[in-house]
Amino acid sequence: MKTLVFTLLTLTTLTHSQTAYEIVKKSEELHYATSSYIEMTMTIIKPTWQRTFGMKVWALEPDYALVYVTAPARDKGTVTLKRKNEIWNWLPTIQKTIKIPPSMMNQSWMGSDFTNDDLIRSSSYSEDYNHTILGKETVDGYVCYKIQSIPKPNVGIVWSKVISYIAIESYIHLKSEFYDEDNTLVKVFHGLHIREVDGRQIPTIWEMIPLDKENTKTIIEYHTIKFNIDITPSFFSQQNMTRVK
Repeated sequence: MKTLVFTLLTLTTLTHSQTAYEIVKKSEELHYATSSYIEMTMTIIKPTWQRTFGMKVWALEPDYALVYVTAPARDKGTVTLKRKNEIWNWLPTIQKTIKIPPSMMNQSWMGSDFTNDDLIRSSSYSEDYNHTILGKETVDGYVCYKIQSIPKPNVGIVWSKVISYIAIESYIHLKSEFYDEDNTLVKVFHGLHIREVDGRQIPTIWEMIPLDKENTKTIIEYHTIKFNIDITPSFFSQQNMTRVK
């Protein structure tokens, strides 16, 4: 009995000894790995219309990503390249590469509810914020750490804070809430349909829901994921934007 009590106390101590940063970092490693290849669809839902894109995504964390649009036909071949804190778009219709200036980082990406800044920050979340555990809360049946993240000085993030919910047992990131400079909740990012993909349990559907726009959201659905692929930084070049398929 004493051994059992000691074991339980030890496990409890180990759990509570984790810092908020460590929890966020473990969740990041679960969802992103060192590198990855993803085939997915992104559906943009507005009150009067709906549009779906097919995409291929290559990533080398935390600094590189390349997104190739496969559908619809009129957008096929459009490419977004991320290299550290910079983004370029290749537009095949005009045969031109355009660099996204800092003033446009908060603009919509491909007309969705994701911004250019969301693309930049998605894999640097652990490093760009100071994190604090606020407590625990249940989300979709999972007991989660409730973590508040405040942007570090001089990182140029538009949010005053982000509240994230990360499952205690599995480190699955289930939800994030984004607050503006007036401390108003602006949008919610929600992970759904958790299943095993390439040996990992992760959400395979993500919804970004802006709270100031009725009947509007963007849904990302993963169809194929391969983690820890063989890829180098040289793949993520402006020259390759016009060659990748």
